[in-house]
Amino acid sequence: MTLGGGDLEPVNRESTPALVADQLRRAIMRGTLGPGTQLGEVELASRLGVSRGPLREAMQRLIAEGLLLSQRHRGIFVRDLDTDDVRDVYTARLAVEQAAGRLILSSGAGPSVAALLTEALRSMEDAARAGDAVALADADHAFHATLVAASGSPRLRRMADGLLVETRMCLAALQQTAPPAGALLAEHRLLRDAMRAGDAARLAAVLEEHMADAVDRIVGAREQAISAPGAPEPGLPTAG
Repeated sequence: MTLGGGDLEPVNRESTPALVADQLRRAIMRGTLGPGTQLGEVELASRLGVSRGPLREAMQRLIAEGLLLSQRHRGIFVRDLDTDDVRDVYTARLAVEQAAGRLILSSGAGPSVAALLTEALRSMEDAARAGDAVALADADHAFHATLVAASGSPRLRRMADGLLVETRMCLAALQQTAPPAGALLAEHRLLRDAMRAGDAARLAAVLEEHMADAVDRIVGAREQAISAPGAPEPGLPTAG
């Protein structure tokens, strides 16, 4: 396995397995460790500057989160989410974000949360102007994380954090699924405007459309890739 990019950096030897897990999670989210990649303990431990004990514990955490897959006699791999996984991730995200929206609006905090979302939108706009796809994806991620965090529900926030990582995994393998920046910004402005207006029904409907559009793009691109002549079918590494 050859590692590239700047998502894996040496960590202090006193760091806990949680910090190692954070670095691995970020590398998976950004595609530095892509779907199906086998993780070698020796290389990763050397790259991160930690012993194999904390690394193993960190990887076990990510297995429990569903980001890594342990295959007997083969090793540990980054999961490759299939079409059913993609649909399930976005179904769960819709439920979490709609619930967060209801909590926010029922508390009367819509205008103040809309101001936070406007700040997140500015980061998206800056990234779009710079033509920085990674920064745009990060800002998109932050927009949705901000929305859920504003609900004040720690459980919704924990669920959203995991689901947003899985969302990035869905997108990392198929970069061509990203919509034009203008369309992406327009969708997020609609979400912000519904929040500002305190319109719960509108917010729920825009979230549903936003998630459905993402699923259609990802699944469509995946099916096109599978149907291409000579293309292997994406999926989890098979035992053999």
